[in-house]
Amino acid sequence: MNRAPALLLIAGLLVMGPGPAQAQFDNVGSFEFPTSASGEAQQHFLRGVAFLHSFGWIQAREQFRAAQGIDPGFAMAYWGESLAYNHPLFSGMDPTEPGRALERLAPTARERLVKAPTEREKGFLSAVEILWGEGDRAERSVRYMDAMGQLYEQYPNDTEVATFYALSLLSASVATGDLTQRLNVRAGTITLNLFEQNRNHPGAAHYTIHAFDSPILAPLSLEAAYRFSEIAPAVAHAIHMPTHIFIQHGMWDRVSSNNESAYTAARELWRPDDPMGDAVHPLDWGQYGDLQLGDYRKARLWIERLESMALEGRFLEGGPRGAPGQARATSAIPLLKARYVVETEEWDIRPITSESSMHELLATGLSAARTGDQATVTLAEAALTEMAERGPNGNRNARIMAKQVGALLHAGMGHGSVATGLMDEAQAIVEAGAPPRGAASPVKPVHELYGEILLDLDRPADAIEKFETSLVLFANRPRSLLGLARAYAQTGNREMAAKAYEQLTEVWAGRESFDGFQEARRFLAATGQQ
Repeated sequence: MNRAPALLLIAGLLVMGPGPAQAQFDNVGSFEFPTSASGEAQQHFLRGVAFLHSFGWIQAREQFRAAQGIDPGFAMAYWGESLAYNHPLFSGMDPTEPGRALERLAPTARERLVKAPTEREKGFLSAVEILWGEGDRAERSVRYMDAMGQLYEQYPNDTEVATFYALSLLSASVATGDLTQRLNVRAGTITLNLFEQNRNHPGAAHYTIHAFDSPILAPLSLEAAYRFSEIAPAVAHAIHMPTHIFIQHGMWDRVSSNNESAYTAARELWRPDDPMGDAVHPLDWGQYGDLQLGDYRKARLWIERLESMALEGRFLEGGPRGAPGQARATSAIPLLKARYVVETEEWDIRPITSESSMHELLATGLSAARTGDQATVTLAEAALTEMAERGPNGNRNARIMAKQVGALLHAGMGHGSVATGLMDEAQAIVEAGAPPRGAASPVKPVHELYGEILLDLDRPADAIEKFETSLVLFANRPRSLLGLARAYAQTGNREMAAKAYEQLTEVWAGRESFDGFQEARRFLAATGQQ
């Protein structure tokens, strides 16, 4: 077969055959990835890589298999398929299906390597043999990163070598639990450079977002987030992913609208072999954005959609409760409902049972504390404490929430020092972990709750520091802005209070019925700010 390098110019590519499937291949980016293949096999391969860069797993697998069907000896098509079964950042990197894909090329690694006709392609293939070989996830990820690093040194001007090396750095960072962000910064440095060279490269934009997905680094990837929103509208994850950066900036309109579009795209790509698709994640994040905007009607709609998907998934999968896609939707429902209660402060005390999730327990504990039901606060704290101790290493999030509810319990009993001690412990656990990426977890941010408790204890000066920290971690959160404004007002700093109240009215624009909005308006009017 005649093989020659090829240039991918995918913006506007057409697929064979009519119908809805054609939209999948429109506008997925542009980049060069020469291989030893040519013709239709190379075009399918390039489309597969484009989807791979946007984490469109099903679409990527289809394209790599199409390339294999045309050219059964095309080693890179099997390489690509092996990477399309696992999320490289949020999965256990199960080598089972990737291994099967590689075995269809040849039964052994040695025989497979022979089928890669160039040294560069052998380098790509050798690296995934490591990734899907022996060892646990962390070990394989680090060795794969090292192999890709060697390939990058050998081909420093090859954009796809650089792009996949950057992704290997991000994957190793997650696999090893690296909290220094050293690997992330290294990856982001590479992808930012690639992005500046080609602002239509899906991997460069996408991996820049992942690399700088933290409160401090997020500004570095804002331009990439804007661009990635437009590069691959056929892939739900590509529409959702920019909201990782928009959420870090408190850009709630974009968090809502992007996830609405991602949800729609996921529903359009609904498949029997992946019934929930990528629709659940946008529902989660979209609701969080609308709650910050104060659009509580839309926040309820996200829950209704999720409940509908859980029911729909049950019948589509032909299985009972707990089938993979439906389980994903079903497990998210308590989270969204608990978040709704906490963000709206429409307090709702639910019965505490063995089936209660930690999110529900936190929402119930907070509701009970705010309505004076100390008995229920006690029950919620006990249930969370028991949940926190499950498993060999316990449950970190449940441990944080248990301390939050315990602090509320003791604050309600007049034990101020015990309450602040528990919040100190919760804060220490949070600060020892990775910086937040996305919606607040726990659903009531620790620093925000700490500030509110300090206000209740008549310690506004100390509360200011907690609210300001909360706003560093969760920019533009209206509940933290409201707490900060109140704390400054109580200390007599009217200028800073007015600044926080003004920002609150901008976030909650049009929410004149909200008590917090009216409070802000009264303060601003009294100080001549309106």
